[in-house]
Amino acid sequence: KRKRKYDLQLIFNALFYISKSGCQWRMLPKCFPAWSLVYYYFRKWKSDGTFDLIMNNLNTNDSKVGIIDSQSVRSANKAEDKGYDGNKKIKGRKRHIIVDDKGNLLSVKVHNAGIHDSKAALEVIKKTKEDNLKMTDIYADGGYRGELKNQVKSLLKCDLHIILRHKVRKFIPLPKRWVVERTFAWLLNSRRLTVDFELKTCSAEAMVKIAAIKLLLNKI
Repeated sequence: KRKRKYDLQLIFNALFYISKSGCQWRMLPKCFPAWSLVYYYFRKWKSDGTFDLIMNNLNTNDSKVGIIDSQSVRSANKAEDKGYDGNKKIKGRKRHIIVDDKGNLLSVKVHNAGIHDSKAALEVIKKTKEDNLKMTDIYADGGYRGELKNQVKSLLKCDLHIILRHKVRKFIPLPKRWVVERTFAWLLNSRRLTVDFELKTCSAEAMVKIAAIKLLLNKI
């Protein structure tokens, strides 16, 4: 009940600074509140769903389409739940995201890089469907072929469309799939996401959401 000393906008600006610059918590500039206070709000908001609530409220695009893909990134030495992606030759974690037809983030799941895309996709699709009941179609690459298509149809009442690469050697943007690739490029403008520095996967997911919130604010 006591009066708030720092405006919450200043707390968010500090989180945006950490996301954009990639600096350590203890290296937060003095123009922001103490790093311990900023970290307190970071932990509070990631656990109570505040980041999800803000992201969903900022995203006014009521799309029935979702595009899914994953990105393997190196992770810090002490990070939990690491693995090896034999395809990308990367030891670390995977960021699994679903975006709408404009490239706005709908859902993110961070997990062991050794887990195949088709095995981990069902959970992130289920989470997205719970928040976006109108979603009826999901587009994915060839890595999601197999029994996943039938699972998505029977359990979540969505159609999973697989878009394969062209056999020609020149670069051709693939329908729908290029949207999620562009979102990954947008997110990597935040230096904190170039490497997974977070100890826990829930913190890694929160950092992706902070970067996505900044992108949505820039569109207003």
